[in-house]
Amino acid sequence: MLARLALLVLAVQISGCALPAREKAGALRAEVVARLGPPTASFPLPSGERLLYSELPAGFAAYNLDFDASGRLVRNEQVLTQARFENLPVGIWTTADVQRTFGAPLRVERVARFEGDIWTYRFRQNSDPRLAHVHLDRQGVVRLVMFTDELPHFDNARD
Repeated sequence: MLARLALLVLAVQISGCALPAREKAGALRAEVVARLGPPTASFPLPSGERLLYSELPAGFAAYNLDFDASGRLVRNEQVLTQARFENLPVGIWTTADVQRTFGAPLRVERVARFEGDIWTYRFRQNSDPRLAHVHLDRQGVVRLVMFTDELPHFDNARD
């Protein structure tokens, strides 16, 4: 009985160690997927494939793991950052570029003063929760990126 409990605790600890951030260059695609499970999304690249592991909607990170044609990891990047959103090519990037880089948004909204969709992503700047709002016009071209602080959610409902 004690041995089974020890094995269960070890299995939980090992599974908790499987994080996209820990994957190193040179790792084989099959081994990465075996450790991390299926990706949130995958995208073909000119010279390989991108596996995206996103923590949204509850988390604040998304990792792009880029593999070459032979299935070896060549790049591992956490992309939900202020710098990445600030450097998004406005007027050039499309919906497909945004999704291939950041994955699916936390939410998609519309407002009266903009004709198109606003894709919102959560991220952390230092330890502060923030939101990036990517404005995509009707043709799916990025027109604006804005930032706001994510306000805490308070549930004032009474039982």
